[in-house]
This record gives sequence, C-alpha cells and structure tokens, in this order.
Amino acid sequence: MKSEQKRVAVLISGGVDSAVVVHRLSQDPSLQLHLFYIRIGLDTDEGDCSAEEDIEMCTLIARRYGLPFDVVSLHQEYWENVMEYALRTVRAGLTPNPDIMCNSIIKFGYFEERWGHEYDLTATGHYASTWFDTEGRKWLATAVDPVKDQTDFLARISGHQLNHLIFPLGDIPKSEVRRIAVEAHLPNAGRRDSQGICFLGKINYNDFIRRHLGERPGPIIEIETGRKLGQHRGFWFHTIGQRKGLGLSGGPWFVVRKNVADNVIYVSRGYDTEKQYGSTLHLAEMHFITADPWGAAADSPEGVRLTFKNRHTPEFFPGTIRRVPGTSNEYVIESDIKVQGIAPGQFAAVYDTDHRLCFGSGIITSAGGITVH
Repeated sequence: MKSEQKRVAVLISGGVDSAVVVHRLSQDPSLQLHLFYIRIGLDTDEGDCSAEEDIEMCTLIARRYGLPFDVVSLHQEYWENVMEYALRTVRAGLTPNPDIMCNSIIKFGYFEERWGHEYDLTATGHYASTWFDTEGRKWLATAVDPVKDQTDFLARISGHQLNHLIFPLGDIPKSEVRRIAVEAHLPNAGRRDSQGICFLGKINYNDFIRRHLGERPGPIIEIETGRKLGQHRGFWFHTIGQRKGLGLSGGPWFVVRKNVADNVIYVSRGYDTEKQYGSTLHLAEMHFITADPWGAAADSPEGVRLTFKNRHTPEFFPGTIRRVPGTSNEYVIESDIKVQGIAPGQFAAVYDTDHRLCFGSGIITSAGGITVH
C-alpha cells in the first residue's frame, strides 16, 4: 500500500550515475520516488546550455519511469556561500575545494531544509556507502570502487545530514553502472561524466577566476637557485603541486611554494624533487561526521593510526594523527609515506586504518616545509 511506502527525494544531474540510481530504486516497490534537479546559474549573463541539456535528460528519465520531477533553484545560496568561499580562499593564496562545501551547504544543506526534509530519505549518485554500528549510529563508508569513491567530497557533511542520505551506487563499480545503463536502454547511457566545479559543469576554471579576480603578473622562480624562469598571470591561478599550465620548458616543473605578499610562484624541476613532497599535515577545524572515533587516544604522544587523503585520489595514505595540546579541533598527521602537493586550504579526509569508514576532515593550514608565506 502507498501509505507504507518510503518517500525518497532523488537528486539527479542528467548524468548516467544518478539515472542508474533512479533505475535501481524504481525496482523497489516499497519506495515512492520524486526526482529533483538543483539549478545553479552561471556568473555571466549568458544562458547555461549545459543546464538546459541536463534538465532535458532528467525530464526523459522522469518520463521513462513515470516519476514526478521538479527543477529547484539555489542560485543565490550557491554564489553567496560556495563560490564566495572559493574566491576568498583563492585570493588568500590557498587551495579551495568547492565540491566539499557544495555538498555540505547546498545539496544536503539548503536543499534538505527547503525540500528534502519532507521525504523519508534523500538519494544521490555519489559513490559512497553507509554502515551502522552496534549502537545504531550511521557512519559514512567508502564505495567498493576505489577509483570512483567520493567520500572525501562528503567529509564535511554532518551526522544529521548523513542520517537522511542513501547512496545506491556504493556497492557497485562504475563499470557495472555503465552496464546497467546500457541494458536498461537509458538515454544517457553513453554520456560522458561531467568535469567541473560542482554544479558549474563545463565552466573553465581559469576563465572563472580571471573574471572575478583579474590578472596580476609576477615572477616564476626556481626555488633552488632563485633564477627567474618566466612570468605568471596571478598567483591565484596556481596551486601547490601543480605541473601543467606553467608555460615553462625543460620540465617537468612543479609549483612548490607561493609568496602571496610578493606575488611570487616558486617551482622545482623533476618528477621526484623532494620540494614537492611533505610528510606533516597540520589540520585546523577538524570536523567529525558521526562522532569523534579517537577521543583521548589522540592526545597521547604516540597518537592514533589512521589513513587519509589530501586530495581526490584512489590512494589512501597510512599515518598517525595527534591532537595539538590545548586545542579541541586542531590535529597533526604524520604520514608514513611522503605525500605530493600538500596544499594549505585543502581538506584532508580522515579514515580508519582499513580505509573503510570516513570519520570527517580537517583544513590543511601548513605542511612540512611546503607553505604559503
């Protein structure tokens, strides 16, 4: 009976992942689905062709399964929160992660407050899963596909938000998602995955930064010799660990440091240059999703064993974490393995030793010699 059905709000994007979410959930007669597309306009007066294509695809999916579908706008909330954060962070010489903020503030923040809370659950196409402990607490868990796992992008959501979420793709690899889409004859089965800033799709990141921050030419300096190698158009176009887009010959060259005050980019040459690696990550504003898994153990001199990510990568790095004495949410991670491109401003997602559970994340403030001055 319909009264016994669980009502599920499904966030869809027009891509194959969320379409397969709809397909899988629609097979369960105990669920009553309502599809939603969150629309965010561009920062120009031009029309957003990408969004129109996405909405057309979502409409086809909704018709295919006979489901209600609504387009909802969170344009102002997105620009006032996520993109203001991104621009403020870049302007300070740090490396932002708009996708992390987008998930916690927009998809599972404003959407839930305005629409999602009216449903029993909200489903998304994220590659992640959940796990319940013996006390009935719900924890964020990694997906079976390590390459597609997106728990690092979800590492800033709250326990309250997690309790309302389901991730129907967490138990299958991407190849299976494509196979299901083909066998189900979904209209977007062959559509390429989007590459962009959260909702902004095909937007060019450098063009976006240039429109808002302009250009400010400055020198590119080889850090070992002090020799000027070229000129950049503004330190905000470059991130620690970056290799491409420097316009330098004789490489590979990596950005290893930025002097924001003097608008200088420092680079080092070679794939194995020590200057692009570090083993210490200082984290501020540590955020735990469900609960602090370590408690007083993190205050001990030897710390606690964990795995972590400092960027979106299939790799989980093993290490030890300790809480900074006299603080409540500042921590230091000592990695067992040297880590490339530790960028202040980025988030480090923290996991258990088996990288099965994602506990939360902290903001990298400095990193073993790779610093922003």
